[in-house]
Amino acid sequence: MKTIFWVVLTLIGVAAQAGARPELQIIGDAIVVPLTERTASAEMGERIFVSRESGHCVLCHQVAGLDAPFQGDIGPQLSDVGDRLSPAQLRLRIVDSSILNAQTIMPPYYRRQNLHRVASQYEGETVLTALQIEHLVAYLSQRRSDTP
Repeated sequence: MKTIFWVVLTLIGVAAQAGARPELQIIGDAIVVPLTERTASAEMGERIFVSRESGHCVLCHQVAGLDAPFQGDIGPQLSDVGDRLSPAQLRLRIVDSSILNAQTIMPPYYRRQNLHRVASQYEGETVLTALQIEHLVAYLSQRRSDTP
């Protein structure tokens, strides 16, 4: 139990240093509490996933059966990610994957500080809103090996 407590405290400290919002409750490899109380939509999550103006996750990831041309292969294939990761684990990876892997090339979608090459009009802003992240979590959580 003492080891788990130490890991939680360490990850909370890393999150704070990485510019993550201090109220995020990181436990192990997950953010257990949703970022907003508003209801998330898997349909909106799919739109964000493919949208060039928001998440544009398909730039690096593939989802079988998704109507999106030119899906990337840099990041993991996400067709059955709901079988592998819980919503809380997905949330942390979208918020700031560098909390788990400092060498990741995945951008932090919900970090405001310690960013590089940010246009001045976007300084201090997150890439995605809390609700957009929750929409993505809803969409990706439903991606399972039995999803058509």
